[in-house]
Amino acid sequence: MAVGPVEYLVVTFPGGRFADAIAPVLADAVASEAVRILDLAFARRAGGTLEYVELREMDPQGLVSFDPPDDLPPGLPRITGLDVLEQLSEESSAALIVWEDLWSVPLTRAVQEAGGQLLAHERVPADGGDDVITLLERLADLKQRGVLSDAEFAAQKARILAD
Repeated sequence: MAVGPVEYLVVTFPGGRFADAIAPVLADAVASEAVRILDLAFARRAGGTLEYVELREMDPQGLVSFDPPDDLPPGLPRITGLDVLEQLSEESSAALIVWEDLWSVPLTRAVQEAGGQLLAHERVPADGGDDVITLLERLADLKQRGVLSDAEFAAQKARILAD
């Protein structure tokens, strides 16, 4: 079975603004079948404490249709293990959104059937790029979570430092 690239992002927002501002856009992406949500998790900081929040509290109208799939790829990030949430400000919330790019599944299948293979898949940030420190921190996080081996980590670190 062809699988599209899996990506994730962590977004922050004041209070509980997910339902009115973010959920409709995410619901549209799912409805268009461009993406399949693999994980959707929430946390908030209140009284100095980081607490985890259920989807039904953040999206009481049920705008985002989400049932975790049974066939989750290994190595996905978990909101409980994200160091970036230490930066979450008081009375703010965060959402971890993990998705599969479904639009690319037919393309991937066609490439494979033609005897081709995917050689590279990179994400170009909207602002044009990240600084070296941010890239190295992300790389270290992937290694710490076991997504990258020591050799893969060293190769990617060398590539980042050479650019």
